[in-house]
Amino acid sequence: MDILQIKNLSKVYGKGETAVKALDDVSFSVKKGEFVAIIGPSGSGKSTLLHLLGGVDRPSSGNVLVENTDIYGLNETQLAIFRRRQIGLIYQFYNLIPILTVEENITLPMLLDEHKVDKKQFQDIVGILGLQERLSHLPNQLSGGQQQRVSIGRALISNPAIMLADEPTGNLDSKNSSEIIELLKMFNKTYNQTLIVITHDERIALQADRVISIEDGRVAKDEVIRP
Repeated sequence: MDILQIKNLSKVYGKGETAVKALDDVSFSVKKGEFVAIIGPSGSGKSTLLHLLGGVDRPSSGNVLVENTDIYGLNETQLAIFRRRQIGLIYQFYNLIPILTVEENITLPMLLDEHKVDKKQFQDIVGILGLQERLSHLPNQLSGGQQQRVSIGRALISNPAIMLADEPTGNLDSKNSSEIIELLKMFNKTYNQTLIVITHDERIALQADRVISIEDGRVAKDEVIRP
């Protein structure tokens, strides 16, 4: 089953002679539980693609369907709610709220939705991420690897349809990078969590089920690594 469908997606910045086409008629789909890596050189359009998949920016044309919902057919309020519930975002620089504790940062999507946090699920996620002893800490009291674990927990807490990670190891040393990728793979395999990772690191990309290469705003290659 296709959990994500991208149809003829384009993004143009600016107008007239100064217009820059960041994405040019991109189409592909992702099945539930698939681990997809999107690679490409700097300026290729891969981060623009992730922002469009995550509902963070709007395309110039084309469609993004998550579980058959065309997310750009929603108004801004509906899109914000849908994004919070169905799309887990993990950034290179963590994007944690500095005045909130680890526990508050992880459960924030549920609190914003005024939904009750499933205590068992929360404890399971925190246990897997190794954050049990850090729940009352603030982000500035954590290492980079720990902060990224918190952002993974926040992305997972609402059981999203897809999890999007933008260079999730780009700000980490090799040891923490390996640990973060292993955690993402574990959630992908154990919980059948659909995972899309934007990366410039081919070692990470080769651990995915499938690698999509973006060049000059277009899909240059779409290759299945492991069926």
